[in-house]
Amino acid sequence: MTIEARGALSREAVLEAAARLVKEHGPDALTMRRLAAELGTAVTSIYWHVGGREALLDALVERTVAELGEIRPCAGTPEQRVVGVARALRRQLRDHPHLVALVHERGLTERMFLPAQQVLVCEAHAAGLRGARAAEFVRAVQFQVVGHVLVERNRERAPVQHPGEEELWGAETAGADPALARALARPVDTERLFVTSVRALVRSLLPQPPAMPTRPADAAG
Repeated sequence: MTIEARGALSREAVLEAAARLVKEHGPDALTMRRLAAELGTAVTSIYWHVGGREALLDALVERTVAELGEIRPCAGTPEQRVVGVARALRRQLRDHPHLVALVHERGLTERMFLPAQQVLVCEAHAAGLRGARAAEFVRAVQFQVVGHVLVERNRERAPVQHPGEEELWGAETAGADPALARALARPVDTERLFVTSVRALVRSLLPQPPAMPTRPADAAG
């Protein structure tokens, strides 16, 4: 193989194609031969750019960790900023389940979450939280995100339920609340539920601004 042929392919292009294969089909689908076919090149070219399969997997893990480190808060109130970070982290975890699993298998989960934790620490400090309270805040938000994603994935992968919620919730199960029955019988809006739960959590943990003093009533007479 000539240097010119090697130069036609970049390391980033190899990693992008490998990440796409893992995302669509899982880590087991990533073989050097299949990756070479995906890129329309020789297997030797893949080795030249990234090394063997283990080196390729290590590079994919580093790439995934770096992508999760790009989470940044948007402008707004402390609550809005933290909710924005939580939504971004959830989106990253949902968009790359196989890659995240690969990071976990290689013992780098804590490192993967470190950038998001650091962003949350900054938000905690800005809100006046320090020490154990700040640590509790960071972990509570992180666990809420991870737990919600796990429940979502479990629901998505579960077999069709018989009976389903639309059959289970009716006048008898909901008692005197037919609106509740109708709501629980509808498909879950996971994004809305996630935001609602994170907002409630953040409000319970962040210091609340002092209430405005009420103006005493003018004395009669």
